Parts: sequence; structure tokens; C-alpha cells
Amino acid sequence: MPSRTGGQILVDQLVRQGVERITCVPGESYLAALDALHDSPIDTLVCRNEAGATMMAEAYGKLTGKPGICFVTRAPGATNAAPGLHIAEHDSTPLILFVGQAERRMLERGCFQEMDYKAVFGSIAKWVVEIEDPKRIPELVARAFRVATQGRPGPVVVSLPEDMLTETAEVADAPVVEPVEIWPGLADLARLQKLIWEARRPLVILGGSRWSERARREVIRFAERFDLPVATSFRRASLFPADHPNYAGDLGLGPNPKLAARVREADVLLVIGGRLSESPSSSYTLLDIPQPRQTLIHVYPDPEEIGRVYQPALGIVASPHAFASALSTVHPPVEIPWSAETRSARADFLAWTDKPTVLPGDFQYGEAMVWLRGHLPPETIIANGAGNYAIWVHRYWRYRSFTGQLAPTSGSVGYSVPAGVMAKRQFPERPVIVFAGDGCFLMNGQEFATAVQYDIPVVVVVVDNAMYGTIRMHQEREYPGRVSATTLKNPDFAALARAYGGHGETVRTTAEFAPALERAMASGKPAIIHCFLDPQAVTPAKTLDQFAGRA
Repeated sequence: MPSRTGGQILVDQLVRQGVERITCVPGESYLAALDALHDSPIDTLVCRNEAGATMMAEAYGKLTGKPGICFVTRAPGATNAAPGLHIAEHDSTPLILFVGQAERRMLERGCFQEMDYKAVFGSIAKWVVEIEDPKRIPELVARAFRVATQGRPGPVVVSLPEDMLTETAEVADAPVVEPVEIWPGLADLARLQKLIWEARRPLVILGGSRWSERARREVIRFAERFDLPVATSFRRASLFPADHPNYAGDLGLGPNPKLAARVREADVLLVIGGRLSESPSSSYTLLDIPQPRQTLIHVYPDPEEIGRVYQPALGIVASPHAFASALSTVHPPVEIPWSAETRSARADFLAWTDKPTVLPGDFQYGEAMVWLRGHLPPETIIANGAGNYAIWVHRYWRYRSFTGQLAPTSGSVGYSVPAGVMAKRQFPERPVIVFAGDGCFLMNGQEFATAVQYDIPVVVVVVDNAMYGTIRMHQEREYPGRVSATTLKNPDFAALARAYGGHGETVRTTAEFAPALERAMASGKPAIIHCFLDPQAVTPAKTLDQFAGRA
């Protein structure tokens, strides 16, 4: 057995576990690992900020179901990475963050950039470990993969003392980790069938992670056999195709009031994979706590989550992939009494998302979204961060393909650009359109440079209303006319794209949008389309003056 440095052992474990690409911001604390990556088959993307790097890795986890891998240096680098860790925790995304650490002989002295990662990240990560012996790297890295992917997925932080990575050891590689699928029992499935047969107004809600394309197909078949209406949770819309006749819409921020009413009035709710946390539950108003009025069937891969907020009539501990496979054993009733409810739910969704409201300004954002809906293919990936600009995206774009939606349920501003760059790197054959508000772009827009460096032709639509629009909306509602700390002075984003070496377009009217998008996609370069939105157009339904009570 050959002797290897800790850095080489580490990289060999990543290759062994099937890692195809990683993100990083380099640091002297893990130079030995960087050296080992030099000759590895792993695609290494160097980023411009640790937040962007970690968000890219989190996006990889969302898109593939495998842990996103990110390397950052100690202390300042590690704390810069915290937003990406929070997204992974909140969104149940598998992620492993490798962090450089000071030398072992220096620890506990307050040495340069020393930090106790267990104390700092213990409330965010599923597990935080510091590897003190290179012989234990295979064991602990394999465990990190298992912890990140099993049960409710989430982030793991692995601390790497600098001198441990240069020390040599003889140790065998760990076996490949295969996450354990949790299957429902026969009694659970029999009880599920009985409860659905007793229903008159059932509704299925899909959410969470640990899904697969196969699981999605099996849930679609289940919905078709039972003719059930299906809704999706906040920013999980691509779990069910929007062009399917059983799709009823998504339970996001500001959901269709008719869909919210349908959840309240349902007699049976089958929730698969999601938690019905604050956003999809309309601030915990759609179900009573702790005992819902509805007969709740909750399917989730972590037993600690079932009954944590809502007491279910039936709790099933199962991963979405395994549960979906088992649904073929559940049979529909001879006569289905709720088919009219399913058709009504579909009609409500189409009416809610069909035609946008006309709002102030020469650029009608809703019309641009409807044009995109009619001209981009089903496999398009739409990425966005947080902000009111995303409301138009969620309402008027209809997600049709698996992994078509890439957005943080944590509501993290600045997510869209790094996530979109990773999406286009992972799926170069699929169109990737990124939406970012002006405030959102400038939080992690530096990763546009990463797209240029690696020739990743992602298209970024910057929606510029010269303010932090979501906060201004709340500010005008609570403190009308007293504007404070929400006005922004922005650069010329199209010129910025060209300065980076990409393609830039400026859009001030609705008619300019389609040609600008077509030119951007035809350029073959990373592109920014700078769209000017009237500040009054703060949501698809209400103006800023209406929130302030001035109209």
C-alpha cells in the first residue's frame, strides 16, 4: 500500500465517491489538497467569493441529489461560506464544505485565523468534524457523504488542519457510499389507501429533497390513476409538470388564494417529502397546530420531523424515491368522487397564471415572462434568488422538467447567479436563464466572472427597480412615505457584462426584451440583460402606492 499525503488521500476519496466537480476559493491552509486536485479528473471551478462558491456547490446538490463539494480556507473564508451552509440546511440539500484549519500544534493558542468550527457551525450543519489523523480521512469522508445524504439531507463541515494534509500515511480507501432508502411498510400503504378512499376533497402536496426523475414519474402515474389534484411546495414546482391536467399550482409566497382555500378545505392532505414550513403554509395558517382539521398523511424521510409541528393521522417514515416506488401497490376506488375538484383546481391554476396584470412602466415584466414561457423549451432551467422580482417568475413561468426550478427556499438574496453558473456547467445542453434583482445581483454577481473564465454561457436577466423592492414594499406598508435604507444607485449592468468579457443588453421597453434575449443566447457568451422596471411595479398584483395606501 503506497504512502500518500493527507491531501492526496482526501482527493482520492472524492474520486472514489464519484465526485465530478467541486467549487473553491483557494487558500494556503489547504495547498496540499489543491496540489492533489491538479492531477485528478475532478472539474475544479475557482470562484471569487466563498459565498458564491458554496451556493454553487449547493446548487449542484439540488440538481443531482449528490453532495455538492466546496473547499474554502480558514476563518474569513469559512465565515464567508456561511450563507451557502444555511441554504443547504434550510433547503435539505446535501453539501460537504471542506475548510482549511491552522496547524494542529498551533491550536488552542488563538493563532492566526484559528476558529472552532464545531462551535461556529454546530447549529447549521448536520455534522462538523475535524480530521486530526490522515489515516482517518477515508473513514470520516465516507461518513460525511452518508450524513449529508441520508434521512433529511443537509450540510456537513469537515475541518482540515494544514499540517495534517501534508503528513503521509498508508491507509486503504473507503467503500463507495450508497444512501439508504427508507421504504414504507405494508400496513402504512394499506392505511394510506383506506384514508384516500374515504376522501371527497383530497389534495397532494409535494416538497422537499431526495427526489429522482423516476420518483417524479411514479407520482405522476399515481396522480393519474387516482385523478388527484397535485400542488407543489414553495420553490419545489419542478416536482410535478405544470402542463399536466392534475397540477393545481404552487404554495409559495403570496399563493393563489383559491389554492390556499383548497388546502384549508381539503379533507385529506397527502404531503410527500416536504415539511409545510412557514412559506408553503402561509405563515402556518393553512393547517391548525398541533392538530390539523384535515386528515394529514405526512411522508418524510426523518422520523423527528413527523409530528414536530403537525400531528398527522398517518405518519410514514420513507424517502420520496422509495415511497413513490411503493405507490404502485396502492389502488384507486372503483368510482372517484373528487374528479370535479381536480378539474376545478386545474382551472384555478390556469386562470391565476395565464395573463399578467398591466402595471406602471414601459417594461411589462409579466409579458416578458409569458413570452419566455411560449418560446423556451421544457428542459429550460430557471434560477432565481430572493426578492419581489421572483414573484413574476414563479407565477408566470410554468416549470415542466425535473430540476427545472433552481431557487432557495431559505429566501437567500444573491443565490441566483452562482446557482445558474453551476446549472449551466452541469447541464450545458439545457438553456439556463437566471433572474436577479439589482440588489440580488450585486451580492454575488462577481461569479459572472467565473462564468466568463470557464466559458459558461449562462444568461442573466437583471430586473432593476433601483431599490431593495421587497423591503421597500414592507416599509411603505408599515411606515408609508418614510423611505430609509432601501434606495439603490446601480451600475450599467450591460456595460458590466462587457467589461467582464461577456455579452450585455439593455431593455427599457417590453418590445425590446425578446430580441435582446435572442441576441444574448445567440452570442454564445455569458450574458446580462439589464431590464429597467418601474419602481411602482413592486408585485404582479399591486403597486407601491397601493401598499402605502396612496392609491
